[in-house]
Amino acid sequence: MNQILVTKKLYITPELKRKKKVYKANFVLSVFFLIVLISVYIYAAYDRDKAEAVSQDILATAEQEQEDNTVVDSDVLIAVLNETTDDGTETPVVVSNTNQNTKTKQQSQSGYTYITDGKITIPKINVEYPILDGESDSEAETEELLRMSPVKFHGPEINTVGNYCIVGHNYRNSRFFSKVPTLVNGDIIQITDFADNSTVEYTVYDKYVVDPTDVSCTSQNTDGRREITLITCTDDSSQRWIIKARAI
Repeated sequence: MNQILVTKKLYITPELKRKKKVYKANFVLSVFFLIVLISVYIYAAYDRDKAEAVSQDILATAEQEQEDNTVVDSDVLIAVLNETTDDGTETPVVVSNTNQNTKTKQQSQSGYTYITDGKITIPKINVEYPILDGESDSEAETEELLRMSPVKFHGPEINTVGNYCIVGHNYRNSRFFSKVPTLVNGDIIQITDFADNSTVEYTVYDKYVVDPTDVSCTSQNTDGRREITLITCTDDSSQRWIIKARAI
């Protein structure tokens, strides 16, 4: 039996050419966007690492300055002099070289002036960062400082009566305030004042979520107590976590 082989010739139609071009274009775009996403992720990770390093450098510098001031203050010279008044009596006058520790003003890369107000330590989640306090409290300044460390957002002097509010970024990892939303009632937060190296312990008593425009958590009505409020974003950045704590 004779076998007849039939070869079909494939014709490239204009429609097939168009589909081939679309496929190639989509493939190139997909590769491009994938490269962009990977680059953004790498840059974000680098930026977070850099922020962590900057924050720890600020903390180390502030603690060293505080230690240096403590050494100076421990070497106190006290002299007792007698001052004669108009009626002839002598009054002792005490003169000393004791210096109060001061908080050094510094500048960010963008030129914003700030001080390192103190330090926040949360043992449960391994948090230890300086608290920065900007000079102008403008939104742009706060955003700049937040890239470096947690920032004082509102309130009285550190560790005094009132509601001392601290805001920090949630990087969705273990850095800055990322793990703050995991705190529960009874957890301990330590706030150190670098002016005198005093530390006050606060215990968490409330935690809730608010809209970004809700600033009621910054109220100073504390019934004469010392309180702190920690503020950070939810994981999707749509709302804000509020953690309230009172001095023990």
